[in-house]
Amino acid sequence: MRRREFIAGLGSAAAWPMVARGQQTAMPVVGFLRSTPAEPFAHIVVAFRQGLNEMGFAEGQNVAIEQRWADNQLDRLPSLADDLVRHQAKVIVGNGPAVEAARSAAPTLPIVFVIGGDPVASGLVASFNRPGGNLTGLTFFGNRLGEKRLEILRDLVPGVKVIAALIDPNFPEAVVELRNVEEAGRTIGRKIVPVNAGNESEFDTVFTTIVQAGAGALVVIGSPFFTSKRGMLIALSMRHAIPAIYDLRDYVIDGGLISYSTSFTDAYRQAGNYAGRILKGQKPSDLPVSQPTKYELTINLKTAKALGLNVPQLLQAGADEVIE
Repeated sequence: MRRREFIAGLGSAAAWPMVARGQQTAMPVVGFLRSTPAEPFAHIVVAFRQGLNEMGFAEGQNVAIEQRWADNQLDRLPSLADDLVRHQAKVIVGNGPAVEAARSAAPTLPIVFVIGGDPVASGLVASFNRPGGNLTGLTFFGNRLGEKRLEILRDLVPGVKVIAALIDPNFPEAVVELRNVEEAGRTIGRKIVPVNAGNESEFDTVFTTIVQAGAGALVVIGSPFFTSKRGMLIALSMRHAIPAIYDLRDYVIDGGLISYSTSFTDAYRQAGNYAGRILKGQKPSDLPVSQPTKYELTINLKTAKALGLNVPQLLQAGADEVIE
């Protein structure tokens, strides 16, 4: 090889990393923003990637995913959303509190939400079928899961007439479910005692209140904060021998008694689908707001035994997962 050709070859080789970097920055960026810690929700990121894959996008190959987690510190969300905008995100996917921050950071950027509240009443979209703006996504609103959870508790502990409902006062969407639980309580002849816990320092006092109120069972109304502190809630329920039903399978996997929920993983898979469709050129205004249809009943028989409960065979037969 001639010297000139050799030097030209070196120049081309030196340019390779720059070309690779250029290709990487050319990949569309999807922002993934949540108000919660990352650790309890690793499974929904896997599901989100699956949803993107179904639309032809593979992370690191033809799409980049920038994850941002606020660790339940809501005041961090605006700066995290701004950071995603600086990374030139083409679409941002987020839960309720994250969506507000994303809207403020980039009012015209496509946003896919996964929320528990009513997106029409909150002004996120014009209607379920025709969102009409730059937002669309999935909502658990209207699923009336609180009613179903109360019915499950009635079947599990039929003699209990007073049931506590644990609320996170910092999570506005919990109010809708509480009303649902209270209505269901009147229907099936159970007294519902609402109790609030806005931070972990209140947990001990709250469980003392539950016991003093004569509650023989507990409905934990879902919130990101409760999910992040589920180990403490499970331990306190066991310590006070209070059968509790939760809003996520994660509690039962970690030793909680029972859960009935919309599949969070399936919801985020669908959110990945929506993000992929937007990357392919579809407008959020043309993607109707979806409501997940997959539900999961999970029972931990080991925990039931520790609480001295016999889980009815009919309830076990209807479970999606039974932990022995």
